[in-house]
Amino acid sequence: MRLAVQRLVFRGLTTLGLVWNLWACGGADGTSGASVDSSGTAMPAVPQTPAVILPPPVLSFTDTGLSVSDGVTRIGAWQVSSLQAWEYSFDMGSTWIRGQGDYFDVVGDGAKTIWVRARDDLGNTSEIVMVSCVLDTQAPAPLALDLATEDNTREVRIVGLEDQGLWAYSVDGQQSWQAGRGDRLAIMGNALEQLWIRQVDLAGNPSPAQSLALTMPPDAAWHEASGNPMQPSLLQPRQARTILLHGSVVRGDADYIRWNIPDGHVMQSLRLVHYVSPDPVAFFALQPAPVFDAGVDVSRMLAYGHMGPADLLRNVLAGVPADKRSAGPMTLWFQQTGPEPTAYALELVFQPQE
Repeated sequence: MRLAVQRLVFRGLTTLGLVWNLWACGGADGTSGASVDSSGTAMPAVPQTPAVILPPPVLSFTDTGLSVSDGVTRIGAWQVSSLQAWEYSFDMGSTWIRGQGDYFDVVGDGAKTIWVRARDDLGNTSEIVMVSCVLDTQAPAPLALDLATEDNTREVRIVGLEDQGLWAYSVDGQQSWQAGRGDRLAIMGNALEQLWIRQVDLAGNPSPAQSLALTMPPDAAWHEASGNPMQPSLLQPRQARTILLHGSVVRGDADYIRWNIPDGHVMQSLRLVHYVSPDPVAFFALQPAPVFDAGVDVSRMLAYGHMGPADLLRNVLAGVPADKRSAGPMTLWFQQTGPEPTAYALELVFQPQE
């Protein structure tokens, strides 16, 4: 199976200047000196043609890692674009392997140094293009999930994350994944029945997913948000930097949820990550207060607007100054004015204040 590739972008990608101008011995003009035959008669000088330096090949690969510049990947197929035949070496030029087609495979996990050059039938070669990379094809171990519940909030502490790896969660049966921040996830609501959490290592290998049931009455974390703007449900994020709010609303049944932005932190983002409804439009508003008493006065709201499938993954706090989303109380109003029930999930992320 041919793999999609992208242009190689590596820190440490170097092109060695291993280009030798192989001129024949002789004068500076590239001709040899005169010679004589057996009778002593001078023979005319024979011009010597310098070796041809071929254009080097271009390499590209499928970068599966968390960074496009660290040289770590889980797929060892390298694409080669060359006007000439080409060859590659895994032992710094001690041996060369003739390339076939337009790619070659790197096998065996670990650090690799690869040399590639163009070559023709006359022995002319190009500069050597050298790349250094790390191949990692092993999936990391599944995460351990340490669960705790406080009031209306369930906290999931992520345990077993590899160095430089990340964790991600799915709310749609593992069809899509959202990267988490910090080492904890706080959850509150009554719309999502199940959640999946996995880790992804530096090379992009995912671990097996851990399933977490969210409907476990009488667990207080399965919570229907308050419909009273003067008594919003209290979310307790504790030490979590990633928070998942989920609920179901319909005409006459709005959700009001309050939380406190921790000292030394700001709200980095608020995104819709899940939306299921025949009605493509719901409404949200944020008021920087412990209650939602702004009514319809948008001048007292930090952010407001419609939400629906077209708004998935949009950060509604983009453009809001940091001092407006720093430590203090915040109350969310989420509602559906139509007669069709709407299930939603919102992701809230805190980050340390710079």
